Amino acid sequence: MQEPFHSIPLVWIIQEDSLANRLPVYVERGSENLLSYWKSVFSRANVIVFPDYTLPMLYSVLDAGNFFVIPGSPADVWAVEAYSKSHEKYQLRKENGFLKDEIVVVVVGSSFFYNELSWDYAVAMHDVGPLLIKYARRNSVEGSFKFVFLCGNSTDGYNDALQEVASRLGLLEGSVRHYGFNGDVNGVLLMADIVLYGSSQVEQGFPSLIVRAMTFGIPVITPDFPIIKEYVAEGAQVIFFQKDNPEGLSRAFSLFISNGKLSKFARTIASAGRLRAKNMLALDCVTRYARILENVLNFPSVALLPGPISQLQQVSWEWNLFRKEIDLGTGDILNMDEWGTSTSSRNSSVVDLLEEEFTKNITQNENWSADQDTISELDWDVLPDIESSEEYERLEMEQLEERMDGTFGSWDDIYRNARKSERFKFEANERDEGELERTGQPVCIYEIYSGSGAWPFLHHGSLYRGLALSSAARRLRSDDVDAVSRLHLLNYTHYRDILCEIGGMFSIANKVDNIHKRPWIGFQSWRAAGRKVSLSISAEKVLEETVQETEGDVMYFWAHLDMDGGFTRNNNDVLTFWSMCDILNGGHCRTAFEDAFRQMYGLPSHVEALPPMPEDGGCWSALHGWVMQTPSFLEFIMFSRMFVDSLDALNANSSKVNSCLLSSSELEKKHCYCRVLELLVNVWAYHSGRKMVYLDPLSGSLQEQHPIERRRGFMWMKYFNFTLLKSMDEDLAEAADDGDYPREKWLWPWTGEVHWKGIYEREREERYRQKMDKKRKMKEKMFDRLTKGYRQKTLGG
Repeated sequence: MQEPFHSIPLVWIIQEDSLANRLPVYVERGSENLLSYWKSVFSRANVIVFPDYTLPMLYSVLDAGNFFVIPGSPADVWAVEAYSKSHEKYQLRKENGFLKDEIVVVVVGSSFFYNELSWDYAVAMHDVGPLLIKYARRNSVEGSFKFVFLCGNSTDGYNDALQEVASRLGLLEGSVRHYGFNGDVNGVLLMADIVLYGSSQVEQGFPSLIVRAMTFGIPVITPDFPIIKEYVAEGAQVIFFQKDNPEGLSRAFSLFISNGKLSKFARTIASAGRLRAKNMLALDCVTRYARILENVLNFPSVALLPGPISQLQQVSWEWNLFRKEIDLGTGDILNMDEWGTSTSSRNSSVVDLLEEEFTKNITQNENWSADQDTISELDWDVLPDIESSEEYERLEMEQLEERMDGTFGSWDDIYRNARKSERFKFEANERDEGELERTGQPVCIYEIYSGSGAWPFLHHGSLYRGLALSSAARRLRSDDVDAVSRLHLLNYTHYRDILCEIGGMFSIANKVDNIHKRPWIGFQSWRAAGRKVSLSISAEKVLEETVQETEGDVMYFWAHLDMDGGFTRNNNDVLTFWSMCDILNGGHCRTAFEDAFRQMYGLPSHVEALPPMPEDGGCWSALHGWVMQTPSFLEFIMFSRMFVDSLDALNANSSKVNSCLLSSSELEKKHCYCRVLELLVNVWAYHSGRKMVYLDPLSGSLQEQHPIERRRGFMWMKYFNFTLLKSMDEDLAEAADDGDYPREKWLWPWTGEVHWKGIYEREREERYRQKMDKKRKMKEKMFDRLTKGYRQKTLGG
């Protein structure tokens, strides 16, 4: 819910009812703030997926129009297999008072009714009645039958109601029993010889209780609902009967009984059903998830697009991935109820922890708010006058106290008061401490980030300093640099988004002496830690020691461009620097770079304008993770500002509105220049003759890349010469100073300092004029004293 992750597509899969059970409590207590919080959390997700149709009903209070149901989760089969590992059928029957030779028939219904005795079971009793009269009224040669009704809650009077029905039908005592959903549902199903699905409701999804019964290897009799007939075959995996037809149910039931025992046909149905249950819902489940991802995800140009959903064939779950957990036979999966919800999670849930923390914060805020008077618009109008008056009184009291004699107290009191005063100026104090920590350090690495969600990825210590691309994103209690306050261009969201990290570099280079006074400077994107390419402690030590001994222009980098990247390519194709850049920029990198380079230097169309990059197998810098000397950094920024300006000019001249030359993907238009600018330092360092050294982020080992002696004949030194770049920079500064803008939206003057010889001369003339004015005023003052005389004022006058 925080930047930079707020725009990332989120698919939230909820498989438990812990929060749903708390929602009525929030309503009862009037915890509107807590409800509002959860509503905002639920609305953040693009899609919230539930494994069945009961959970969306329980969470309906939080529905933001993004609920979606995908039945067919393997959780039911997984739970049954795990349960079977630790429980034995006949031991359970013995513990529950069922004899080994008794035929136990478990009657189940819809799980939509949980805490109330439903009409659904009244209808089921009407259908099952003839079976009860035939098999449970007396002990017959056909065997002993026990009917178990699995429904409702074990404490809500279900058993009394069922026993009353049994008495009215004249059934034998103990032939009808009741178990609730709040008990061991898996155990009840495992004890059964036959499972009868007696619901009268047409289900939207395949009933999970039937899936579990089939997985246990129990023969199932069920109404001929369309959703069930879609997945299983009549007479092969289950037996169907026509709904509201007791005679049809009796005929179907008789097929499972032979001489008072389960028939061979029933065992065949059970075995086939068990095999079918494992994967019968997998294809539909996977297909529906694929459709969600197809609608939610906007793939970047670098992605290898998935095939169409129509190509999906028969799908089965990868049970080998679950096998280890199943073999252990432990864990929350053993305690799942009929919805696939872990019952242990109800006792200890993250929901409880979040609720406790949020309630504590809300209580503190409410207590604070209760002590405050309601502020009206008139109060806001008079507030400046009140503040001005209080400030005047405070200054007056300070002046009076200074003139009065008083005891200063002990040194401990003085020290305590001084520390208390410093705490009121916490931010400035922390910045001073941060600056003191970096005193004597030869290098400072600025970690660039754009939102509070990136805070956990940032480093602490004297080597690093945060660089926030948004004022609201700055870490509290830190001395992070506010890039927006140093470069007004970043106030505009459009430019902040398309420049990304290099916008932060422009802000540091803008009057760099005010912020950075060290010989070496480095940068690193917050993403480096997330990709596990940030420096280890040993690598940091190696870097600090190496830069102190380094002479000459060297660029050390530790996050390198992945030249394999998992991209599929032909065996004859070799990924080069420019081909990789094309992949990262929708195939437009070379064209855009060449056009921008040509415009930057004013090259004619017949002159080659794409700087060659070697294919020597070396590494290239990525994620802006590098360190170089501060003067070299300023030279790189000088080059980058002119290149970005040329690139922006090409993009502005495009015939398409809000277009991006570097990508056709809607997802990447927002950050149009980011990926090519991430690689720009490689082109500059290679062709300007800088030594490039790769620093392994884990071991700290150093290895030179693209040695300078091998670059002879490949480098375009004439275009990257400092004298040429400086003269180009001064020409642009002169044009900006004169107001001679080449186009309406000229980006270059907004990316940093505008300085040329004319400005320097004008500033020198202004200083000289101020100096002469000061001399003139001094002479006039001395002349007045000599001519008019000087009289001292009378003491006490």
